[in-house]
Amino acid sequence: KRQDAGLGNGGLGRLAACYLDALATQAYPAMGYSICYEYGIFKQKLEDGWQTELPDNWLPGGSVWLDPRPELSIDIHFEGELQEYWDNQYHHISHVNYSTVQAIPYDMYVSGHDSEGVSVLRLWAAKAPSFDMSMFNHGDYEKALGQNAAANAISKVLYPNDNHLEGKALRLRQQYFLCASSVGDIVNNHMSVYGTLDNLHEKTAIHINDTHPTLAIPELMRILLDDCGYTWEKAWHIVTNTFAYTNHTVMAEALEKWDVNLVKRIIPRIFSIIVEINNRYCAELMERNNGDSAKTTRMSIIKDNQIHMATLCVVASHSINGVSKLHSEIIKHDVFNDEYTDTPRKFKNVTNGIAYRRWLYQSNPGLTSLLREKIGDKFLHDGSELKKLCVFENDKSVLEDIMKIKKDNKERFAKYVKQNSNILIDTDSIFDVQVKRLHEYKRQQLNAMNIIADYIYLLNNPDADFVPKTYIFASKAAPGYYMAKQIIKMIWCIGEELKKNPKLNEKLAVVFLEDYKVTLSEILMPASEISEQISLAGTEASGTGNMKLMLNGALTMGTYDGANVEIHEAVGDDNIFIFGMSTPEVNQLKAEGYDPEKIYNSHAVIKSVLEKMYKGINGATFEEVANSLRHADRYMCFADFDSYRGTQAKASETYKDKYLWNKMSLINIASAGIFSADRAVTDYARDIWKLI
Repeated sequence: KRQDAGLGNGGLGRLAACYLDALATQAYPAMGYSICYEYGIFKQKLEDGWQTELPDNWLPGGSVWLDPRPELSIDIHFEGELQEYWDNQYHHISHVNYSTVQAIPYDMYVSGHDSEGVSVLRLWAAKAPSFDMSMFNHGDYEKALGQNAAANAISKVLYPNDNHLEGKALRLRQQYFLCASSVGDIVNNHMSVYGTLDNLHEKTAIHINDTHPTLAIPELMRILLDDCGYTWEKAWHIVTNTFAYTNHTVMAEALEKWDVNLVKRIIPRIFSIIVEINNRYCAELMERNNGDSAKTTRMSIIKDNQIHMATLCVVASHSINGVSKLHSEIIKHDVFNDEYTDTPRKFKNVTNGIAYRRWLYQSNPGLTSLLREKIGDKFLHDGSELKKLCVFENDKSVLEDIMKIKKDNKERFAKYVKQNSNILIDTDSIFDVQVKRLHEYKRQQLNAMNIIADYIYLLNNPDADFVPKTYIFASKAAPGYYMAKQIIKMIWCIGEELKKNPKLNEKLAVVFLEDYKVTLSEILMPASEISEQISLAGTEASGTGNMKLMLNGALTMGTYDGANVEIHEAVGDDNIFIFGMSTPEVNQLKAEGYDPEKIYNSHAVIKSVLEKMYKGINGATFEEVANSLRHADRYMCFADFDSYRGTQAKASETYKDKYLWNKMSLINIASAGIFSADRAVTDYARDIWKLI
């Protein structure tokens, strides 16, 4: 049984894996850095529909892929005090009484497709530098073992919950551990070749994937200033020409902010460097802003006793990009508007891409062999070759082939679900799929509302003409995210209640699959027919599941958000189901004052759906979900409900015309090439890293 290396939390980790594959395929010399977590993202068990988290101990099976490199280990220093002194004209800082953690690298090799290139993913494991034998021998066992445990904790578990301070402190340690070991490694590599760091920025590009590795910036400053003796100006020149930053979210709560006192205690030297970066930055801003102190305060890296990591990234990077056309515009005109006005040339876009060979060639052999037969096999090297399939859009025999391949994939998936979950799925029904992390902004609750509305309709009209439909969900909620766990339980309960009405269940079924991961996804993507991408417009940076589903011929049911905008551009109005408000419409409604209670009181269907949540589904009530929708509805499910419901009905109607549906499916497959990670990393290499 294959172990998934679940070392990322969701789309961001999967994207990094796709990029390592594409970089290797095109033979760019690339290295990824991460932490060698002993336990990856938790295994999800649903107990009576409630998510419980079990440890994902991936290493016993996964370590076979790791090549230990202990000779390259790096010492990381935490805590301690700073001592400053002047020697003639030179200012010296020494960091004393620190505690040390050793970072031991393990390499995982990622080979490219039919290429000489190999990417390296270097994973750092944390170890105590040595065991204090004398302390142990003097009987202080707990203290001796405790020192080891504190060091080892850093690479024990992927991101703990950070909704209490201990979690936050450990997470900050994890971030500095990753940054200090990786930057130390980059510097050591560079020195062994060039013997100087004067040209580091000319030979090396360091790319920050969201804000988690931000501390790499002050860490490189620390090395240049303290270890190499560069002046501030020279060090800052090297740093600002080395780093580039990709922003992956516009969610205010996800843009990391660290408490000043916590950072000062755990990494005192790094803290003092961040303060100095900010002081100099704000002084320059005051000049550029004509003394506008309010604007300068707004743009400051440190404010309200917090360090704003995204701001630090923007200040210190020569390039900042979003991950879809829409998202990159939102960054410029909303999230970082002041910074964009200040330094417009820094801001760019690189739309995300996927390792499409994995999601086609490796996951969908039926479709791959049809493509090879019809358009040759150049598409395995060049995703844009898929376009050639378009000539068959009206070829009935090809459309029948696509129909048959989809049916075979649905059968294969149904067999897998029967074996693993003992659930029977009707393969003649539409497979409508929403698989992604569980978050209110992704609006799994909107999907559930529509299903409940259908259920109520079918209870009242059991003989109605209704195209049979199976809704498939798979999703993990963050361990401390209570509302998300409630939504999982509610969806699971809908599925259970439907099973109790066999006649109705033939028309409407809901399956919530446990423990979503890549191996499950590889079987599900080729079987999917409707791809649910229903985030509130302006909230999903890009999405990549939408690309995998499109590539496998599923039709997008989506808002005008993230990369859905570009999928729509690629396939045209007739081959996608777009619904709901656009980003400007969302902003306008917010400005006018959005009142979900008013909609609730005047909308019979929405009222009946929430009544069902209050009264109970499969014996459980969902007051919190209903109340949050009715009184806050932060992601405006009510506002988009009618449009969503109407578009779902349109999709069911379209499905009746098998040739039309499969023509739409074919056009989606043929248009998916631009969402290849090969294209995305080429954009980075050309426009940001200057490799080409």
